[in-house]
Amino acid sequence: MRKYNETAIIIGAGPGGLTAAYELLERTHISPLILEKSLEIGGISRTVNYKGNRLDIGGHRFFSKSQRVMDWWQLFLPVMDEPPQRLADLDYHKKSIPDKIMLVRKRLSRIFYLRRFFDYPVTFNFNTFRNLGITRVIKIGFSYLRIRLSPIKHERNLEDFFINRFGKELYETFFKDYTEKVWGIPCTLIEPEWGAQRIKGLSISKAIFHAMKSVITDKTSISQKGIETSLINKFFYPKFGPGQLWEEVAEKVIQKGGTILKNSNVVRIEWLKDDLVEVSVIAVPGGEITKYRANYLFSTMPVKELIKSMEDVVPENIRRIADGLPYRDFITVGLLVKKLKINQSISGRKINRKISDNWIYIQEKDVMIGRLQIFNNWSPYMVADENNTWLGLEYFCNEGDVLWNKGDDEFVCFAIAELVKIGIICEEDVLDTTIIRVPKAYPAYFGTYQEMGTLISFTNSFKNMFMIGRNGMHKYNNQDHSMLTAMVAVDHILSKNQDKSIIWNINTEKDYHEMAIKNVPS
Repeated sequence: MRKYNETAIIIGAGPGGLTAAYELLERTHISPLILEKSLEIGGISRTVNYKGNRLDIGGHRFFSKSQRVMDWWQLFLPVMDEPPQRLADLDYHKKSIPDKIMLVRKRLSRIFYLRRFFDYPVTFNFNTFRNLGITRVIKIGFSYLRIRLSPIKHERNLEDFFINRFGKELYETFFKDYTEKVWGIPCTLIEPEWGAQRIKGLSISKAIFHAMKSVITDKTSISQKGIETSLINKFFYPKFGPGQLWEEVAEKVIQKGGTILKNSNVVRIEWLKDDLVEVSVIAVPGGEITKYRANYLFSTMPVKELIKSMEDVVPENIRRIADGLPYRDFITVGLLVKKLKINQSISGRKINRKISDNWIYIQEKDVMIGRLQIFNNWSPYMVADENNTWLGLEYFCNEGDVLWNKGDDEFVCFAIAELVKIGIICEEDVLDTTIIRVPKAYPAYFGTYQEMGTLISFTNSFKNMFMIGRNGMHKYNNQDHSMLTAMVAVDHILSKNQDKSIIWNINTEKDYHEMAIKNVPS
């Protein structure tokens, strides 16, 4: 076993924190101690097991443009081909399908709007023309041509970002209402950086080009190099959901000598000297304070909470910026139903066939649900009985608002009524329910976000502290981006580089997936 002569405290046992711990153990002489506030492993990427029905919070496709990340996942769960869709077929294959595997899954997500399905990303095909009507299609076409001829030169907000890429008519049809449902404020008040991170170079022209290219290219490859993330056709997925992968990582971290302490809430961080930090932890709720010292600190805790824990050394302007960083909270209702009411349609004929979407964006204005997950289609092993359908109804809200304050039973009834209203299910087909609330699920790009640069400059001055992950950087990262920030932070330590900008540039630079510090000793 490798000898460790330094220590690192890692706050949070999500993808960023666990990746950092494993990388330190594999490549350095630094021993990690992970402090996790909750009793769970995996953060928002955990899998919730409810009576054998597994729930993926937010939906996690295991795909990355970084081959480094793609290879890393397979260290823990090797990839096998897609298993039979029906659990009833599995008895015959039982011996050939181990538990610790990644499945290769087909991606399908669509928009539900006007009580009809639209391709996502929006494709200009016969189905779209028929659903929208010729008048609206013509308006969309002219609107797109107009913005191509005279684009907005300075994108002041997210609305400008969308209009520049899709035209005003398409933006108002498919993007405006859904985005404002997610964030709870007008697109004109959201910074354009959110669009740059989440959909990057996606546009109508790229979507059309991809649709044409996919007809003649190899659809069996998982790498899909050069394809916008929003357009990928396939992805990896752990047999029992994303949490399975992170539980495997946590087990390996412990086996290699790392420590994970759950129920450990960080309340104070002090620098005893430049290369020594002391972290005070209290077991939640209540309990005595325990102090831990380390040479390095990796933080995935929300920036607002990190700055508060460092308050003795934080100037007033930095405290103000941190306090003004907003978040969007999240509620998922797990719904087990006998069947779905909606059917697919082929050539105008309705047929009884289970839809194959991983998730559906609910664009309808008369309901508050934002997205609907169908967990059977992520992995057939996510549902205990394949004859039933296991759904995740996703709502975006703010802690303390009307949605958040609904009691669990009241919220579940409200959610069921919304799916009945838009024709997705029949109430009598509901078999069982559960509800999960996730605070600070999404860092938001308004409030004092414009001043993040000032806050980053301040935190970068602590040479042995690395802010990584989604909440740790207040960036709406996917899990592969969170992992890369951890990997590159460890690269940074090994190379003795003083510039942390390479960490902060992940998921902002066009070629983020090619970024790495080369010739790093291990």
